Amino acid sequence: MTSLIKISLLLFLTMSAMPHSFGQHLAPLAMDFIESLDPELKKQACFPFDHTERFNWHFVPRERKGPTFHDFNAQQKAAALALMRASLGKAGTARAEAIFELENVLREVENRPPDDSYRDPLNYHFSIFGLPDKSGEWGWRLEGHHLSLNFSSSKGTLTSATPSFMGANPGIVLSGPQMDLQVLAEETNLGFDLLASLSESQKQMAKFSDEAPLDIITSNDRSAQVLDPKGLSYRSMNSEQQSLLKKLVHVYLSRNTAEYQKKLLDRIMQAGWDSFSFAWAGSEINQVGEPHYYRLQGADLLIEYDNVQNNANHVHTVIRDLQADFGGDLLQSHYQQDHMSQGFSE
Repeated sequence: MTSLIKISLLLFLTMSAMPHSFGQHLAPLAMDFIESLDPELKKQACFPFDHTERFNWHFVPRERKGPTFHDFNAQQKAAALALMRASLGKAGTARAEAIFELENVLREVENRPPDDSYRDPLNYHFSIFGLPDKSGEWGWRLEGHHLSLNFSSSKGTLTSATPSFMGANPGIVLSGPQMDLQVLAEETNLGFDLLASLSESQKQMAKFSDEAPLDIITSNDRSAQVLDPKGLSYRSMNSEQQSLLKKLVHVYLSRNTAEYQKKLLDRIMQAGWDSFSFAWAGSEINQVGEPHYYRLQGADLLIEYDNVQNNANHVHTVIRDLQADFGGDLLQSHYQQDHMSQGFSE
């Protein structure tokens, strides 16, 4: 067994053994992580809250800032994973861990050597923005191939967990020990269930193109906007279809902690489910080789799903918050507080 495989196995076992924590009080865990780092790693991991790196997010393999699991000892890995798990719900944690492991599957699929660094389950980067405490603004990010999780906090409260990107390649593992594994199965199958429940006239309203876009339309944009056409409105659905739409939205929200889910659901209830719409593009057949795309919009939330690449066996999903991506107005608040503390006025 190679040393890299041993490290991957150790990481997987550490993830499986650690207890979950779903509270929003992340600052102590972030400080534990920072304090576990030696000076060089701390320098790599920590940025000012207003640093431009905070918005430099993406979900493709590329060079990134911030230390990875390769750089951590056992204590540092445990602290990093504790922060990740406290920031996500159980479903989000399970998906994130499975996305790590899909890198090993890709090594096999692409016939790469065991020590390949392009497909690497340990190549996920941790970055902290600002000083984690209960009185000010700070944030953190976990990012690598097919995973970009961005969190913002203010005065001890998690104010934003977006942009939140999760992808899966392969969408369905077609061979090997992990055969039939489908990390984002609920996101796929419920989308098709909702589409199949529509009448032909409803499909004409929901479906805006016979061809799926090559990727999620918002990509890694700094700010997401409402996308047109919006598709079929919630109020144009029958009760069964409305239940399916709600269930699909809940699948995405369940990636978050229970407390943060409640915050978003309260917003949805205030805006009303009538604010939601469902739009589709591409094939209506749920199988590999049939490119498809959908989006859900409502209550200033935008959810995109796309499966086009690698013979339509490569899923991208993203949650954007049009009010609060990267914490919304936290940066403006941060500047105002800095100015006041220095005796400046607007």
